[in-house]
Amino acid sequence: MTQDEQISSLALTRIPGLGLTGAYNLVKSMKSAAAVFEHRAELPQLVPGVSDKLVAALDCPQAFQRAEQELSFCEKNRIRCLTLYDEEYPSRLRECDDAPLVLFYRGNADLNALHIINMVGTRHATTYGQDICTRFLTDLAELCPDALIVSGLAYGIDIHAHRAALQNNFKTIGVLAHGLDRIYPSEHRKTAISMLEQGGLLTEFMSGTNPDRQNFVKRNRIVAGMSDATIVVESAAKGGALITADLAGSYHRDCFAFPGRVQDEFSIGCNNLIRANQATLITSAEDLVKAMNWEQSGKRAKTTIQRALFLELNEDEERIVNLLQKSPEGLQINTLVVETNIPVNRMSALLFELELKGVIRILAGGIYRFIK
Repeated sequence: MTQDEQISSLALTRIPGLGLTGAYNLVKSMKSAAAVFEHRAELPQLVPGVSDKLVAALDCPQAFQRAEQELSFCEKNRIRCLTLYDEEYPSRLRECDDAPLVLFYRGNADLNALHIINMVGTRHATTYGQDICTRFLTDLAELCPDALIVSGLAYGIDIHAHRAALQNNFKTIGVLAHGLDRIYPSEHRKTAISMLEQGGLLTEFMSGTNPDRQNFVKRNRIVAGMSDATIVVESAAKGGALITADLAGSYHRDCFAFPGRVQDEFSIGCNNLIRANQATLITSAEDLVKAMNWEQSGKRAKTTIQRALFLELNEDEERIVNLLQKSPEGLQINTLVVETNIPVNRMSALLFELELKGVIRILAGGIYRFIK
């Protein structure tokens, strides 16, 4: 991604009165943040709903000055600045209409890994919740060793999930509610440093941003949006984990919850999710793998090379290829899901297989195109 696009994307996040959805819609409509500023005067004719007031607001030199400062900070600290159409930007998150225009990332994990789950829960994890994190990820390592584990680096279930992931050789991503110039809480610094070597740290917030209360809710939408599934381990009747579960549902992602004893304070939230059919009850890693149709993932690494040599397509793969053949410009994953009626988690796996076989290619902007 060009530096011009990075600076323009950063600047858009600093425009007074322009919210997340408004900024996202502008970039989606114009296909780049740089184009938004380049065609500022014509925006009312090009994008429905753009007012003269917004056009005037986009004339903001201070926003560009702050953007240049942040990009310089990123370069000095080996932080990647991922814009909406960068190939490294999480493609699952890109499909959400409140996706951040920019993500700041340090680490070595693939943010578009084939299998991504997040584990969230109370900050007051009990021994029961801690044991679930350990047992679940130990078992998952046997069934789906390539999974990327996402959480929020917070006290309680979050940090236990990260540490259990590290112990079981998973890569794990911590999504932060502040800039990458600090670690909060500071007690988790040692774990965060380990994660930079075995996963990474991700945020939408510029340096100098404090971990204020409202930032945690914004953080939760990234946790939910970049994942195939949300797993709630423990939660009281109210809490951030339930917000993440609700967001996952709004993004049409799978949500699972571990049940607990009815009288336990930090099982109430999970039990309520299950009762309301907002989450599927699970008790093991095997339950998750079966529900997500990931049973064969453990064998995939052994057969990838062999399968790439052949172009035999199953019925679902043929449907995808036939659709892409009719669309020379390519299609995004959400369009493919709608047109084929294939669930998004299944679609991600199929697209991954077709890329391995050399049949399709993913381009900038999350566009999939037939190439053979």
